[in-house]
Amino acid sequence: MALERALKTRDLVLFNVAAIVGMRWIALAAANGPSSLFLWVLAALVFFIPQGFAVTALATAYPEEGGLYVWTTRAYGDRQGFLAGWLYWASNITYFPTLTLSTVVFALYVFGTRFAALEQSQTYAAGASLVLLGIALAFNIVGMKTGKWIQNIGGLSQWLPSGALLVVGLVALFRSGSATPMPPSSFVPNFAALPTVLFFANLCFGFAGLELAPCMAGEVVEPRRTFPRAIVISALSIAAVYLTGTLSLLWALPPGQTSIISGVNQAITKAGAQHGMPWLGPPVALLMTLAGLGGVGAWLIATARLLFVGGLDRYLPPIFARTHPRWKTPWFAMAFQAAFSAIFIVAATRGDTVKNAYLKLVNATLIVYFLPYLYMFATAIRLRADIARQPGAIPVPGGRGGSVLWNGLGFLTTFVSIVLALIPPADTADKAGFFLEVFVGSFGFLAAGFVLYALAQRRRRRVPA
Repeated sequence: MALERALKTRDLVLFNVAAIVGMRWIALAAANGPSSLFLWVLAALVFFIPQGFAVTALATAYPEEGGLYVWTTRAYGDRQGFLAGWLYWASNITYFPTLTLSTVVFALYVFGTRFAALEQSQTYAAGASLVLLGIALAFNIVGMKTGKWIQNIGGLSQWLPSGALLVVGLVALFRSGSATPMPPSSFVPNFAALPTVLFFANLCFGFAGLELAPCMAGEVVEPRRTFPRAIVISALSIAAVYLTGTLSLLWALPPGQTSIISGVNQAITKAGAQHGMPWLGPPVALLMTLAGLGGVGAWLIATARLLFVGGLDRYLPPIFARTHPRWKTPWFAMAFQAAFSAIFIVAATRGDTVKNAYLKLVNATLIVYFLPYLYMFATAIRLRADIARQPGAIPVPGGRGGSVLWNGLGFLTTFVSIVLALIPPADTADKAGFFLEVFVGSFGFLAAGFVLYALAQRRRRRVPA
């Protein structure tokens, strides 16, 4: 069933920026100190660049709706393709709460610091998150030509706060010196310390997401030309935002005073007021809220395409393959995705502080989300020769050796990050409980995938082709 091709290079660049860039990652990095700058560069070398090569190769060779699901199926068959697609979709069930929680915290600073105390309010976090999800769903059901503007505005809104943070950081640096001491030794991470290694896995997660847009390849204009341009432009801008943003936040605030969620808001509100810019905080907070809304919309519509393709392939009931008669969007798949995400948003904010819920969800999401990355890098290696034969495809540079090197590096980094996500942070009171929650929550999705595939196969055998 044909979907309307409405996405061009500009749209995909802004889509990638909206989906990947998170001010919360900048805050988390700055709270860790100057060594985060080195870790950002390392994460780019061993994860972001391999990811870009793999996605470019696969998206230009097989520009089909479904992205990673289609690629894995082609390389390893129906069962592994289903599992990869299921895990990728399931990761968003735990990812949406982290994204919406951080966004509604940003929204508090639209009113200055008057409502900042609500940052740890479970009622506010759940209610505002559901409203945010509903807005993103409504705009994207109406159609890609309308919905894409949520992502476009979100992408633009990611760049502007980064620019404002840079201005605040530079003003703070030249007027009163850096708030964070930065001797040369402070830039060198202590890899012998477990917290440093655990933190590095989170920075890799902050770079993840280039494979999301290819889930909508059937809605991209000239995908074999559009994807490579969009990936290069967005990758460079994403890396620049993270590096300059982290450095600017370190100039503006000491790491010990930086919230891992709202640190950027703190810097622009407090440091801005100290240096003659008290008016800057509210508009930047509004932009960050719009950026978060764009991110919610990007992940919602793209991962819902996996349900849509699953309906077309009869792994899911046929209703998932329905498109809206007027707006030509997979409305049921998106509504189902939003409803399921809403349940987890409410569950995530019950019985825990917002900060603790956020940290647990980040680790659980990292594992479920990175398991499909293992499939993606392995697929890029397995299909290397076939990719090279596809007209218009852009293989990983370096031939067979280059493919094994870059994809192998990405696979290894992903695997290590998954293992590290199971290790509780040093300040966790109940380490055994943390491990069990993250492990069961993560690998429970994998077990559920095997069960769902078996049920789907039984259903497919009963229904004539």
